[in-house]
Amino acid sequence: MKTIFFIRHAKSSWDQPGLSDRERPLNERGLRDAPFMAKMLAGKGFRLDHIVSSPATRAFTTAGYFAQAFGIPQEQIEVNREIYEAWPNEIMRIVQQLPDEYNTVAIFGHNPTFTTMANHFASQFLDYLPTCGIARVEADISSWKQLNEESGKLVEIFFPKQFAR
Repeated sequence: MKTIFFIRHAKSSWDQPGLSDRERPLNERGLRDAPFMAKMLAGKGFRLDHIVSSPATRAFTTAGYFAQAFGIPQEQIEVNREIYEAWPNEIMRIVQQLPDEYNTVAIFGHNPTFTTMANHFASQFLDYLPTCGIARVEADISSWKQLNEESGKLVEIFFPKQFAR
């Protein structure tokens, strides 16, 4: 069994117009939602074997909160430059190239690609994966190379507004 979490970065800031898109940090809401969602997911008893992140500051910062919640050193987060501005087929290729020793992986990136990825595996159409939204896909496979729309199934979606705080 393999589990992949497609996690959209938390809410980012537009307060510094001189920053490039890759450098935009999380805003106040993002800085609140990312650690909350990380602790929520860890509290559900999931275990992460590996974390892969877009190089964008907002995605990597979000991934850092999840790494902390799961007891993974931040320096072990794999940064994959291809995730930034990737098309869904590129994300699928990245996932299919994961080492098979990892059974549960979280990948951090961006919309609209991550909504599309969730819909590849969904039985019902998802309009939009919100910021810091988590799409959990499970597949009864032994190798990541076997992951495709038929073998994987979207089994759960979490997003910050689901939880009263």
